[in-house]
Amino acid sequence: MGFLTGKTAIITGAGRAVLSDGRCGSIGYGIATAYAKEGANLVITGRNVKKLEDAKEELERLYGIKVLIIQADVNAGADNEAVVANVIKQTVDTFGGIDVLINNAQASASGVTLAEHTTEQFDLALYSGLYAAFYYMKACYPYLVKSKGTVINFASGAGLFGNFGQCAYAAAKEGIRGLTRVAATEWAKDGINVNIICPLAWTAQLEQFEKAYPEAFKENVKMPPAGHYGDSELEIGRVCVQLASPDFKYLTGETLTLEGGMGLRP
Repeated sequence: MGFLTGKTAIITGAGRAVLSDGRCGSIGYGIATAYAKEGANLVITGRNVKKLEDAKEELERLYGIKVLIIQADVNAGADNEAVVANVIKQTVDTFGGIDVLINNAQASASGVTLAEHTTEQFDLALYSGLYAAFYYMKACYPYLVKSKGTVINFASGAGLFGNFGQCAYAAAKEGIRGLTRVAATEWAKDGINVNIICPLAWTAQLEQFEKAYPEAFKENVKMPPAGHYGDSELEIGRVCVQLASPDFKYLTGETLTLEGGMGLRP
């Protein structure tokens, strides 16, 4: 029996991805793995069905939990409330409720300077990240009230530090940071635990960013003092497990930051 046996978690952007060396290359999949090890049933969403199918096969085979996969893409051209409502309906129809919502999905045109950014690129970051978190939080709220559940959002230091070539990404993440703080204030009375994590993990996306935009990578991505980047499962995923466990309910209404995958700072 794990911490989360019998619980249901929605994790956006949780398709399976691997690094060039074969290790886990996705924060969302790292979280899904950590949750599966603790017995949670999962709803994972994303744009790439093959990556979702690969994640489902591996998680169910290795950990004996049930995984529902749903292709879902919040974007400027979609009926996004309907997209999210479909995810929530399938989740509740399959598992009966929602205990944890993890808003991890985020796309962006990192490496493109502000002067060169197009409206479409700006929309890509805001819709996939900020708007998605907004729609999912609203839609999940009635179920989280019933379960006294948990919301975990993801932000970044990109806005705080003014990262080169990340104007839309930084704007989306700063919006998510503000949204999370407001929800933590408003939902504390409902017993809903709302937190945000700002990780620096070595992912397939970051690996690709280094190859495509080496100058922007060198300018923005600094090695943490501990000498290694965060591990998607063992550090970030395990923190997400802790934030959803009963022992962490005393933190309701607080915001935690995971700095470079190296630890918690309240």
